[in-house]
Amino acid sequence: MLTRIRRRGLVLALATGLLTAQVVAAGASSAAASPQDCEGGNNGFRDIPDTLRGTQAPVAPVGIFGRTATLYYGQVGGVTRGWAHLGGDTLWGDSVWMDWTRDGGRTWLQCGPFEVTSGGQTKTSAAQRTSSDANWRFRACLRWGRHEPASIKCTDWW
Repeated sequence: MLTRIRRRGLVLALATGLLTAQVVAAGASSAAASPQDCEGGNNGFRDIPDTLRGTQAPVAPVGIFGRTATLYYGQVGGVTRGWAHLGGDTLWGDSVWMDWTRDGGRTWLQCGPFEVTSGGQTKTSAAQRTSSDANWRFRACLRWGRHEPASIKCTDWW
């Protein structure tokens, strides 16, 4: 059951004690999960090293001020999974996350943010298995520093 609350002009929906859904675009909502909700096997995610690279997904990376968020996929523990990677001229406070949808992008789970703790550090989100279902999609997002949402950029859905 969802309870609706108004805050800063955005509609927030509170669902199941762990997830918070926030309307961020017309008719679309994200279920924000803390990093812990996406680590240690939670919600089907798998922890990966912050330096892991795979095959770049066929969507363009996004960047701001020398930082780049890239969506990768590859074999993790014998399963094909997708994840977000943040690299480049990172500084403390920059962060990366991966949005994951099972309904083509109408709603999604935001896995992260995972924050950089020192300059030049790379960071990844946890990895989620891929699927041939056209509604099962991912995108990588980055936030530059600890600034307002205007500093957030996301790749297209893949």
